[in-house]
Formats: sequence, C-alpha cells, structure tokens
Amino acid sequence: MSTQIHEADATARRHPIAQTMHAMVYDGYGNADVLHRTELPIPRRLPGQLLLAVQASSVNPIDYRLRRGELKGLLPFGFPRVPGYDIAGTVAECADDSAFQPGDRVIAYLDHIRGGACADYAVCSIDVTAKLPDSLPDEEAAAIPLAGTTALQSLRDHGKIQAGQRVLINGASGGVGMFAVQIAKSFNCFVTAVASAPNEAFCRQLGADEFIDYGEVSFTETGARWDLIFDAAGKSGYLESRRVLSDSGRFVSTEPDVQGMMMSVLTWPLSKRGKVMLAKPNADDLRTLIDLYERGKLKITIDSRFPFTELGAAHRRVEDGVDRGKVVLLNG
Repeated sequence: MSTQIHEADATARRHPIAQTMHAMVYDGYGNADVLHRTELPIPRRLPGQLLLAVQASSVNPIDYRLRRGELKGLLPFGFPRVPGYDIAGTVAECADDSAFQPGDRVIAYLDHIRGGACADYAVCSIDVTAKLPDSLPDEEAAAIPLAGTTALQSLRDHGKIQAGQRVLINGASGGVGMFAVQIAKSFNCFVTAVASAPNEAFCRQLGADEFIDYGEVSFTETGARWDLIFDAAGKSGYLESRRVLSDSGRFVSTEPDVQGMMMSVLTWPLSKRGKVMLAKPNADDLRTLIDLYERGKLKITIDSRFPFTELGAAHRRVEDGVDRGKVVLLNG
C-alpha cells in the first residue's frame, strides 16, 4: 500500500502510514452477527487530534446497545460504524508542537459519539488521551477508559464522595463495579458490595468491607443506611433506594433511560438526590486512574480476551453477562 501524508497541521510528526486499514464494522442494526471485518480509509487527523495505532480495546455494554439499535433515535444513519470507545496503543501521528510524539504508549477514551476503537487506527482529541507507564500492559490499560472514568466520575463528581462515608456499589463485580469498589476504598470509605454469591470472594479481594448477595436479600430491605449508593449495574432505582439513603445521601445510576433522566431533574431540590450520569472523556481522569494503578490501589481483572476478528463473540460474552472484570480485545 502507498504512503499517505496527513496534512492536518503545517508540520506534523508521524510514522509512515498506509492509506487504508482493517476495521470491525456493522452496516445495520442487529445481533452480534452483523459485525464483520472490512477495509476502510485511515481517519484523517485534524488539528488538536492524535492519530493512534490501536493495540487493544475492550467491550462495554454501550457497544452492544448501540449495535442493537437501542439508541438509534439519538444516533440515526452513519453506516458503516466502527464500535468501541477504549483504546490502548501508540501515537502514530501528531502535531510538531504536541506534548506527544510518535511511538508514545497511550490510552484514550474516544470522544466520537459513535466510537471507532475497533480498527487499526483511530483519531481522538489530545485532551482525552494519557501516556501509559511501562508498568501498565496494553491489555489491562484497554480495560480502563470508559469503565474506569464512569466509576470515578460517578463517585467523585456526582456522588460527592467523602472520606469515612458508607458507600454501596450495586453490581460490584462487573466492569464498572470493579473500578468503583477500589476507587471508593481509595477515598477511605466503608464499602458494601452487592453481587451474586459466587462473587463474594472477588469483591472482598477488591477491598469491599461488606457483601450482600442480591439473590438472598435486597439491599433496600436490610435496614442499613448508606451515604452514597452507586448502581453500576443499572438494576435498582431511586425510589426504592431512597429509604436506605442517609440524610443528604446521593443515588447515582448509569442507566440513561427516560425515567432516570426525570429522576435527575425532580430530585435536584431534595436532600436525598438521584442522578443518572453519562461519563465524559477526560485525560485528567485517565491520569488519576493510572496513578491509582501505579500506587497499587487499582487492580485490573480481565474476564476474557478476544482478537478483534472475533468481536462478535466478545459482544455476545458481554451481552450474556460478565461476572468479574472486563472483556478485552487484542489487535493482531
């Protein structure tokens, strides 16, 4: 393949880049069988952006929900689509005056509304990209961006977490919950983990102080109180959780449905507030998560690994329900 020079800036630093790349795409909504490999033009880097060579990614529930068409009212048209928001890889091209240089190992939480990570190359803004330390392998790094950012922003920004609080994480063993338990512990909180009975040991290894088996009892019926309830699984609601919130307690959910959006508006004046959050890509948050990893306060658990070419199987794995950690994709 011939070499193409991207003239996004007057001067740019780059590795030689071919004109086309392999990508996993879907041309219409449907089950995981619609995912297939194709060849696409390499995306053009614009000023303020980096072109990244993708080494690894991961699958999040939003990926299969978009593929199934659950949000087609918000994201119509625009096929073929390249799914995925998490990237671990290297800088392939950047501006001459960039803080990055070609070959830098990085992670990124893509700021494109439709994704784009499951390809040989992707572009993203500089301010959603963070350099990786040598201590953090690509496959673990790829699990961090969306899930880790969701957990961090939910607890810190929306939950207003404070040291010494009682924090409950519903769905504690899953991709987001895994991060949330450890982040809450880094704030020196007392953490209650809610998951299925077989995941108790795993949740306690993450640092949970207390465990509730949702198959035996609902946390809303225990009579206990929490200062912050984070529903990482999107399976509980504000109304039932409100009675086990302490005065001025907060409920945060990751389920962006109409009922949840109404909750955010209607409870804003109340002492016990509810909030549905949508994570925002942010390099500073990625650096915070990397720092927790380097200080031994954040461990990454990988449920399973798939090559990019088996993206359909990876989607099905997440749709079926992942008990512990993240599903990671490896390119090559």
